[in-house]
Amino acid sequence: MANERRLFERMLGDLFGFYLVQLGQIGPSDRDPLPTRIRGQVLLEPGIPFGTGRPMVRADAARIPIGNDSVDAVLAPHVLEFAEDPRRVLREIERILIPEGRLLISGFNPWGWWALRKLGSSRRLPPWSGRFISLHRLSDWLGLLGFDIEYRTWAAELPPCANGTALKQLSFLQRWSNGRWLPFAGVYVIRAVKRVATLTPLKVPWAGRPRIRGAGAIEPTVRAHQTTE
Repeated sequence: MANERRLFERMLGDLFGFYLVQLGQIGPSDRDPLPTRIRGQVLLEPGIPFGTGRPMVRADAARIPIGNDSVDAVLAPHVLEFAEDPRRVLREIERILIPEGRLLISGFNPWGWWALRKLGSSRRLPPWSGRFISLHRLSDWLGLLGFDIEYRTWAAELPPCANGTALKQLSFLQRWSNGRWLPFAGVYVIRAVKRVATLTPLKVPWAGRPRIRGAGAIEPTVRAHQTTE
């Protein structure tokens, strides 16, 4: 969670605007607003938050009570894995984002170490209870909604271990891999931009009156009246 927060902070570094909406908390330590040049931050949480120092709206991510085209950026940490309809959540995000607005989203990789841990887990608790969505599928969904992916990176490169000692012993894998095992990392983080096609109105050529083809214009005729005496 700390690594994800650092990645989000890095991706927010060059963004600015008026409103940032965060869908759910990154974790229990996610109490303080993220450092960004975006002026206002709002946390949207369906349940009771752990405790936050920013404005909070209690609502579902599939039914966001925010107007169309009114938000500069949306932060969605692991929202889709636990949503009943993840594509509806993405449509809601697209609806509230302004043109050229940014979406920052993290997800669990279904092909990595964490996916193997999920298969071997009998627990039904987060994160193992979520439905992991691949980066390829998410990219397709975003493309259909008009998003372009600007950046993508990986986190949780090491296998998930509850024991801190075991995690330190496995740290040599990260140094030895030198990034070769990133596709097997447990988490991906991306930043996408909402593109809006601009339509240029075409000028309709002035359609004049149809001209009569011939040598020239036809002169009006005057009917001759005969008079009888």
